[in-house]
Amino acid sequence: MTLDDPAAKAAATRELHTLAGAGWALDCARALEPPPSLPGRPDRPRLVAATSLPRRSPFTPAGRAGLLHSVAHIEFNAINLALDAVWRFPGMPADYYLDWLRVASEEALHFTLLADHLASLGHAYGDFDAHDGLWAMTERTAGDITARMALVPRTLEARGLDATPPMQARLAQAGDHRAVEILSIILRDEIGHVAVGNRWYRWLCARDGLDAVSHYPVLAARHGAPRPRAPFNVPARLQAGFTSDEIAALGAG
Repeated sequence: MTLDDPAAKAAATRELHTLAGAGWALDCARALEPPPSLPGRPDRPRLVAATSLPRRSPFTPAGRAGLLHSVAHIEFNAINLALDAVWRFPGMPADYYLDWLRVASEEALHFTLLADHLASLGHAYGDFDAHDGLWAMTERTAGDITARMALVPRTLEARGLDATPPMQARLAQAGDHRAVEILSIILRDEIGHVAVGNRWYRWLCARDGLDAVSHYPVLAARHGAPRPRAPFNVPARLQAGFTSDEIAALGAG
């Protein structure tokens, strides 16, 4: 069964994390039955190429709503990718699954906060076009858990650590203080999510006798990951567990 309604998916995801925290048994030895190739999602938003999406200014009501809609879309996809990390890869330690269930629950909270704020602006999730870049990388790394940990949380989601403070500054200038508050919650939690990716990427590299720093560009080239672009939020990246060598390799050291 798939859940297509975003609000229902967010609520069910948070309940799943609550059950796990209450001692719900996790079978870590085998994968679950695979869901369809795409997770449950609503008919809207319409998915288009990232290059066809307009830049959204927070200084008009429609532009601000469109900007926040793009963040809500990222958070909705992040629910799906965190749950995918749980069911797809069997045989990991129990803490791995508990980590990703917590991530999924927090992404569900982020989506709910943004959806509620969009409603206060007269809009709903699905009102604007969106792209599918985050889920595309999830599909590319479906057969390699080390690549998944390296390229989704540590690359694509880590970009949010860099992008959020400038977005907050623009929204503050536009007078949307509630949006700034929501993004502060998201930034706080996303530091922890990237840290989960760092934790398990390094664990997998150690298990397989790989050097985590030198193996990363191999995986990035193999799966077509974008190179992170400056400016970098170095304090947040350090807090999320990136080493000084890894940050220097980005050109930010």
